[in-house]
Amino acid sequence: MNVKPKYFAKTVISLLFLIFICEYFIYYIVLIQCSWPKLNPKQADHTIPIGEGKEVRVMLLADTHLLGSRKGHWFDKLRREWQMYRTFQTAITLHSPDVVFVLGDVFDEGLWCSDAEFSASVQRFLSMFHVPADTKLYTVVGNHDIGFHYGVSPYLQERFSRAFDAPSVRMISVYGNHFVMVNSMAMEGDGCFLCRPAELQINKIVARLRCTKGIGKCPKGFSLKQYSRPILLQHFPLYRESDADCNEPDEAPEDEKKQKFRERWECLSREATEMLLDGLKPRVVVTGHTHHGCHRYHAQSNTHEYTVPSFSWRNKDNPSFILAVFSPNNYSISKCYMPRESTVILIYIIGCGATLFYVLLDYPRYCRRTRFFKTH
Repeated sequence: MNVKPKYFAKTVISLLFLIFICEYFIYYIVLIQCSWPKLNPKQADHTIPIGEGKEVRVMLLADTHLLGSRKGHWFDKLRREWQMYRTFQTAITLHSPDVVFVLGDVFDEGLWCSDAEFSASVQRFLSMFHVPADTKLYTVVGNHDIGFHYGVSPYLQERFSRAFDAPSVRMISVYGNHFVMVNSMAMEGDGCFLCRPAELQINKIVARLRCTKGIGKCPKGFSLKQYSRPILLQHFPLYRESDADCNEPDEAPEDEKKQKFRERWECLSREATEMLLDGLKPRVVVTGHTHHGCHRYHAQSNTHEYTVPSFSWRNKDNPSFILAVFSPNNYSISKCYMPRESTVILIYIIGCGATLFYVLLDYPRYCRRTRFFKTH
């Protein structure tokens, strides 16, 4: 009898099982605990007739920050992309959203990379975040994709827009629910090549929403089939002084919460925020950029704002994403928390420790069995 192969086979199988748990199965264990929120009929806006509209299930995430050639070790890049790929594909399998929105900073080095590297990064993203034919995926541009306002060139803007079909302002209507996607860097208000067309497009969307609601007359073919208050999606949060009032399980650490935000850097300016809230009158705003979770209420426009943390474990130990259900006159939002990286590391430490303990405990018996079989 050959004891040695059996001895090492048990060790190898134990380690492979540990890797299977930490790199695959844990995502199902954690994400199956999420579920689509239920609409509360008591919260419906009965002044808005649903008509032919119906519910749509939406998944929202932000700040994937796919690493480029300048930053990060190759193993760090491989590790983060596997984590995001496994989380996203598990969520798609378990929850089957109708629409997915990625709210900017798709890439970490989009504003610096060459055309060849940018094209390769786009293909990596589309492979990692592949969705079935009956699910639509849309992206919003972030500052890491094309730069902050001062650094954006027509070339960088056009390159990202062409790759993801993502103009500076776009409205997507799904089952009578209107999603307005805005380029945060185009909200500077200085009349630049990016800002002025974006403002005109927003004004056009405002006019369409108003005339669909019955305020003023609509030119032929201008109105929407169904009126509903829009959902505003962008990379920067709306104006706020800091994250001090944010109270979420995935909020910023206490020292970061007290740091003051700079307008046009960490959040939109006051003027841009008022323009969007007063014009669009969104019922919900979903943003990213800060890498931490936050929920705020804008009383002047009866608007709830949700900031989604980074989807990458490189930026946060406990990332999350949003599962939301919208109907033309109602909505419900819930967060889906992803596996903590610290938990995965702890499982690895315990698993490897248990395997090592087994090896050390069994080694004397293995030696005795080996001597026994050699003498017989």
